[in-house]
Amino acid sequence: MEMNSQNQEKSHMASFPAKLKSNTAEFINKIKKIGEEDPRRIIHSAKVGLALTLVSFFYYFRPLYDGFGQAGMWAILTVVVVFEFTVGGTLSKCINRGCATLLAGALGVGAEYLASVCGEKGEPVVLGLMVFSLAAVSTFTRFFPNVKRKYDYGVLIFILTFSLVAVSGYRVGQILELAHQRLSTILIGGATCMIISIFFCPVWAGQDLHYLVAANIEKLAAFLQGFGGELLTFSGDESIKDSGAKNVEKSFLKGYKNVLNSKATEESLANFAWWEPPHGKFKFNHPWKQYLRIGGLSRECACLMESLNAYTNSKSLKTATSEFQIRIRQSCVEMSTESGKALNEIATAIKKMRQPPQSAETHAQKAKSAADRLKTMLHNSSLPSKPDLQEMVPLLVIASVLIDIINCVDEIALSVRELSRKARFKNPKSIAEKQAPPQQQILHRGIVSPVDGDHVVVEIQPPAADLPEKKLAPRRDTISI
Repeated sequence: MEMNSQNQEKSHMASFPAKLKSNTAEFINKIKKIGEEDPRRIIHSAKVGLALTLVSFFYYFRPLYDGFGQAGMWAILTVVVVFEFTVGGTLSKCINRGCATLLAGALGVGAEYLASVCGEKGEPVVLGLMVFSLAAVSTFTRFFPNVKRKYDYGVLIFILTFSLVAVSGYRVGQILELAHQRLSTILIGGATCMIISIFFCPVWAGQDLHYLVAANIEKLAAFLQGFGGELLTFSGDESIKDSGAKNVEKSFLKGYKNVLNSKATEESLANFAWWEPPHGKFKFNHPWKQYLRIGGLSRECACLMESLNAYTNSKSLKTATSEFQIRIRQSCVEMSTESGKALNEIATAIKKMRQPPQSAETHAQKAKSAADRLKTMLHNSSLPSKPDLQEMVPLLVIASVLIDIINCVDEIALSVRELSRKARFKNPKSIAEKQAPPQQQILHRGIVSPVDGDHVVVEIQPPAADLPEKKLAPRRDTISI
C-alpha cells in the first residue's frame, strides 16, 4: 500500500510540470485570440494605464500633493471608474460624474450652512431630513426610462457625493476646502480620460453601431442566399448544382443567430453615440435612433429565418419530385436568393454611407414577382389526387415564411432610405456622374452634300466659340470617293 501511494505521488509530481505547461499555453492562446479579435482592446488597456500614470503624479510630486492632499486619490478613482472602451461611454460617465459632483457639492455646502443656522441640536436633524429627501427623490427618478438610459450614473454619483459632503461636513470644519479639493480632482481625472480617449486612437461608439447594423444585414443576406442554395441542391438538377450551389457553406446559415442577440449591444452603442461630438462622416444630430429601428427590423427578419433553418436538412425536400412541388421550390429559391441580394446591396450602401442603389429595389421587385407567381399558381392549380402531406406542408410553410421575409425586407429598405435621407448620405447617381470621364468636345460642324458622279461636297463650319469677334465663312471642300 505504501509503495502504491509513493508511486502515485511520484506520478502526480511528474505530471505537474506538463499540466502547468499546457495550462500556460492555453492561457497564452486565449490572450492572443482576444487581441486578434479586436486589436483596439490592447490599445485601450495602454490608454487606461497612461491615464492612471498621469493622475498618479498628484502623489508622486510634492507640490501637487501639498495642493490637493489625500483628495488626489479621487482623481485615480475617477479614472478607474469612468474610462470606458468607447469615446461615448467615457464622455457619458465623465460628464455625468462632473455635473453630479458639482451640483451635489453645491447642495451639500448649502445644506450644511442651512443646518448650522438651526443650532447645535437641530443641525443633525436638518441634515438627516435633507439627506433622506434628496436621496429618496433622486432614487425615484432613476426609474424613468430616459433618465435610466442616459443619466443613471450621474444620479447615482449625485446621491453619493451629496451624502458624503453633507455627512462629513458635520465633523469637518473646512467644508468648502473639502468640496473644492474633491471637485477639482474629479474634474482633472475626468478631463484626463476625455483627452486621452478622444485624441489617442479613439474608438467611436457611433461608428461601431453603424458597422454593426450593416454587418447584421449582411448576415441576413448570407442566410437567404445560402438557404436558396440549399433548396437548389435538393432539386436533383446537376447543371444547377454546378452553378455554385454546390459550394454553399453551412456556416452562412448560422450567422443570423448573432443578430438575435444584438439588441443590448445596439442600444448601448446608440446611447454612447448620443454623447459623442461630430466626427468623420457622422455630423451633429446624427439619427442614431434610426439605427435602432433598423436593428429591430433585422431581428424580426432573423426570427423568421429561425423557422426556416429547421428545414435546411429536411428529408421531405430531398424526396419532393412531383412537378407541383418542383414549381413551388423554384419560386422559393428565387424569393430567397433575390431577397438576399437586395439585403446585400442595402448593407453595402450603409457601409459606404450612400443611398440604396436601384439594383436593390430591382432584386426586391424580382422577389415580389416570384411570390405573386407562386400565389397565382397555388390559386389556379389543383392539388394532386393523393397528396402526401409530409412532403407538401414543409414547402408550403417555407413559401409562407419567405413571403413574410420579403415584406420584412421592404420595411428594412424603407428604414434605410429614411436613414440615408436624415443622415444625408450621398446619392450613387451623383457619385457616378462625378467619376464619369468628360465627353469630348465637338470642334467642328459639317454638312455633307452629294454631287454627281464620284464626288461629294463637305461644308465645314467653325465652332460657336470661334465666332464672338468676327464671323468666319464656312469652308467648302470637294472629296472624291
